[in-house]
Amino acid sequence: MKKVLVIVGPTASGKTSFGIECAKAFNGEIISGDSIQVYRGLDIGSAKATAEEREMARHHLIDILDPTENYSVKEFQDMGRELIDKLSEEGKLPIVVGGTGLYIKALLYDYTFFDEEEEDDPYDELSNEEIYKILEEEDPEALENIHVNNRKRLVRALNILRKHHEGISEIKDKQKHEMLYDAKVIGLTLDREELYRRLEDRVEKMVADGLVDEIDNLLGNGVSFDAQSMQAIGYKEFRGYFSGNRTVADCVEDIKKNTRRFAKRQYTWFNNQMPISWHTDTDEALREIKEWINT
Repeated sequence: MKKVLVIVGPTASGKTSFGIECAKAFNGEIISGDSIQVYRGLDIGSAKATAEEREMARHHLIDILDPTENYSVKEFQDMGRELIDKLSEEGKLPIVVGGTGLYIKALLYDYTFFDEEEEDDPYDELSNEEIYKILEEEDPEALENIHVNNRKRLVRALNILRKHHEGISEIKDKQKHEMLYDAKVIGLTLDREELYRRLEDRVEKMVADGLVDEIDNLLGNGVSFDAQSMQAIGYKEFRGYFSGNRTVADCVEDIKKNTRRFAKRQYTWFNNQMPISWHTDTDEALREIKEWINT
């Protein structure tokens, strides 16, 4: 199995700098596992690796989309797996760095996603009740959590059935929820008070570095607060400011509050979803990674 190093942890835990340290130490390249750093122009609020940091170690999946485009877990999974194969063939260690949990899990495990066209509704001649009856006969398990009035989910289930010649439940049953790689998942953590202090300092630094001007520039270039990219913490909180309803100070407090909540959710999610070796000491983490690489 291909070896993949994964570095996760809450915002401000030091993932970027540690990823670069690992890339230098173990002949690796970094695959960003962040759902916002893919967007050009969203630099400050996403805590994107700087140009100088990217010169220290090669980074992938950063600045690959315009901020008006959408980005899905499936797209990340496809591109990430392609990069893992490519880097492994080149003798490089793929190092996935990020805090977007679902993206990381979809990359590492045998998750199956369905194509976007399955959202289409080609069944104009069929009522909801008729689609429901077809599913009752051909894929009854798919109806366990679908109401007859939820046409979107009914259509999606029938599209999958017609395209794959088997139902959602059968496809999911084939997934063993096993890792596809020899992955070492390192989690960086801090004492909660120290983490919260870092989070607040980071938000203050983002504002000092020009976050408001960055958002103003994005809006001036046709990016709406309704865009997927602008739903990220650090950006969405400024909608009220640019609507004239809130002050910068109000928005900054909202970012701090939302970031603390997100950090709590990250800990909970990662602890429940995959085996992680947590570290407060990066030297200790480096020793563990070295032992893993040599096995």
